[in-house]
Amino acid sequence: MPLVAIAHGEQVREGQPFGVRIAGQDLVLCRVEGEIYALDGVCPHVGGPLAHGALHGRMLVCPWHAWEFDCVTGEHDRHPACRLRTYPVTQSDGQVWVTLD
Repeated sequence: MPLVAIAHGEQVREGQPFGVRIAGQDLVLCRVEGEIYALDGVCPHVGGPLAHGALHGRMLVCPWHAWEFDCVTGEHDRHPACRLRTYPVTQSDGQVWVTLD
């Protein structure tokens, strides 16, 4: 599984989703209590761009229909079977690295 540098750590601010496109895939980064998490960047409901949504604590809110996902686990707030894929994140030398497969 390749480890890919996708952002500088200072680009990912607490409480603000940060979108990246890598290898044809949209991801969203969320900083919660100092930790950075990476998830699929497209809402499974109707394809809303999650990087344009809001982050309330751990909850990432889709801008189109307000579906909410826990940015740590990827779980939907009401339907645990509906979840966003999460990706392992590493920070090193000011860079944010994500493991893609």
